[in-house]
Amino acid sequence: MKFLSYRYDNANRIGVLRGQQVADLSAVTGHADLGTALRHLGQEELMAHAAQAAITLPLEAIQSWRPVVADPGAIFCIGLNYEEHRVEAGRAKTAKPTMFLRLASSQLGHMQAIVVPSECPSGLDYEGEIAVVIGRGGRRIAEHAAWSHVLGLSIYNDASARDWQAHSTQWTPGKNFPATGAFGPCLATPDELDIANGLELITRLNGEVMQRADTSMMIFSIPELIAYISTFAELQPGDVIVTGTPGGVGFKRQPPVFMRHGDTAEIEVPGIGTLCNTIVNEQ
Repeated sequence: MKFLSYRYDNANRIGVLRGQQVADLSAVTGHADLGTALRHLGQEELMAHAAQAAITLPLEAIQSWRPVVADPGAIFCIGLNYEEHRVEAGRAKTAKPTMFLRLASSQLGHMQAIVVPSECPSGLDYEGEIAVVIGRGGRRIAEHAAWSHVLGLSIYNDASARDWQAHSTQWTPGKNFPATGAFGPCLATPDELDIANGLELITRLNGEVMQRADTSMMIFSIPELIAYISTFAELQPGDVIVTGTPGGVGFKRQPPVFMRHGDTAEIEVPGIGTLCNTIVNEQ
């Protein structure tokens, strides 16, 4: 099953993607945001509604795509979670994950424009990542039970203002400019994906492959991340974990490569889809 968030008839809605058609989930749940629906209904009831929702419109009829979860309670982001990226960044190995938080207000959807802030004249760096959406909350979740707490997986471009990220040892300033966290196009439930054999992640900038990896190359697996985060924070339905980017980021290339006005960034994960965003300068 694949969920999406979108606008239609000048209203925010959530739906289920069936081929090239959309079943309106807002009509049967009364909720316009996926996080709210999860928190009010729970994962099982939401899935039951999704299975019964009737097709209402063709995909091309939606007005725009929204972040898959536009209203997460928390966005936990993992840094340096692929060995190739850790090495290119010149960072030491750590026994526990490196983490920072993103604001929901920094997110945007598939086919929306990532905005290069005026404070970043050199452009933004791309970071293709896989995002986990929590369907069933919990505290101190064991690794062996972690997947039962996952509603599904999506794609994230954790676009980074590197100059601002380098202002301190904490990365928050460079990770939270408005319209820099692209999230979508849809959310695929685990049964749609071949998780056991590793999910491939490919980042392209203007058609050129910049990153290629798969989830088997993660330093900390998705179950490990869920277990670790849920130790210090009670995970809530609709929370998002952005699991880290592989090697090949722009600021470590020679010469550096950044996303600039007029560029197109694409991140593909087979089984989920391709997240596509144009890049524009802030007006």
